[in-house]
Amino acid sequence: MMGRITGMVSGVVIAAMLAGCASGYGGDRAIAPTIATPVVITQPPARDQSELQVLFWNDAQRSERFRVMEQWFAGHEVPAAKTTRALPKGAPLSAELQADLKALMASTNAAGIMVLEDGKVRYEAYGLGLGANDRWTSFSVAKSFTSTLLGAAVKDGFITSLDDPVTQYIPGLKDSAYEGVSVRQLATMTSGVKWNEDYTDPNSDVAQMNRFVVEYGADAIVAQMKSLPREAAPGEKWVYKTGETNLIGVLVENAVGKPLAEYAQAKIVEPAGFEGGLFWMVDPRGGNIGGCCLSITLADYARMGQFALEGGKGVVPTGWFAEATDSQVDFGATGYGYGYQWWTYPGATYGAQGIFGQGITLFPDKRVVFAYVGNWAQASGGPERARFLALSQKIAAEAR
Repeated sequence: MMGRITGMVSGVVIAAMLAGCASGYGGDRAIAPTIATPVVITQPPARDQSELQVLFWNDAQRSERFRVMEQWFAGHEVPAAKTTRALPKGAPLSAELQADLKALMASTNAAGIMVLEDGKVRYEAYGLGLGANDRWTSFSVAKSFTSTLLGAAVKDGFITSLDDPVTQYIPGLKDSAYEGVSVRQLATMTSGVKWNEDYTDPNSDVAQMNRFVVEYGADAIVAQMKSLPREAAPGEKWVYKTGETNLIGVLVENAVGKPLAEYAQAKIVEPAGFEGGLFWMVDPRGGNIGGCCLSITLADYARMGQFALEGGKGVVPTGWFAEATDSQVDFGATGYGYGYQWWTYPGATYGAQGIFGQGITLFPDKRVVFAYVGNWAQASGGPERARFLALSQKIAAEAR
């Protein structure tokens, strides 16, 4: 499948998605809350909406606040796993590679880098005041978590098939451009529904999220996506749409009957052995934002990568990660592509990535995980992302 490369900047208008956040859990259809006792709903002090415009925070504000997003936004707090996955020390990287990593961190305003090989730590470093026990926001890295929960819902029988129509799980999308779109096409962002993710355009769809929150409250996600026109037949065109990952979040929550964070506790946090727990922001429904906004430690970014490399420990269907991280959409001769909310890179490499410099890059043949978080000067990065990928490839090439 060939997709046109558009909307490559991943992102989120967090203040828009959280304005008027409800404490009750709803969704596209009514379902009873089933939040397990350990999962806590947090509510920070009220703040002026002008303070919550993340895309307009300055450098110092980002470096400080990306570590403590739970102090700025409401969300679900998930505790650490009962059994933490150990990350033993492995042989350190060569002096040359360590010097390259140190220089990369300094020149790109990185907050942390961790390299695993065979589940052992070969490199770990921090900056910007981040410590090993601190969490850092993920932005669109969360999309790959949401994709994993989609796979878990299939495994658990809550979703019969990825070929089911989206409207089967989100009835509010009936009689819209999403009629005839499958769950698989939603997962690969090939719905054919028109979307503009240009943050420089105040009239873009992503910039209009706040208007829909104000007008529709808890129904904002479905109301906005239902209003969109079709521009191509389902499966024929790829366009990056944070709004569609938010829909996947609604779809999974409707199917499972609980918020993403609670489901993630059982399907990711516990089996992956997270040490620092997880914080996931809520949207106006009181459910979680599928397209962004979870916070974990750097080591737990790496644990998530290791969890994916090992196939998900039976949480997802057999072969799920091989399929989800394959190029369901190919971007021509570049070697890049897109799977089920995972990016694919040249050389059978794949990863999760988010604005301002977060990522998990995986090398299955080398059993290497390269996790990083940061505060790039520009949300979309550009040369920084390429530099991180190039150095991670160099590290993988020299893996033992």
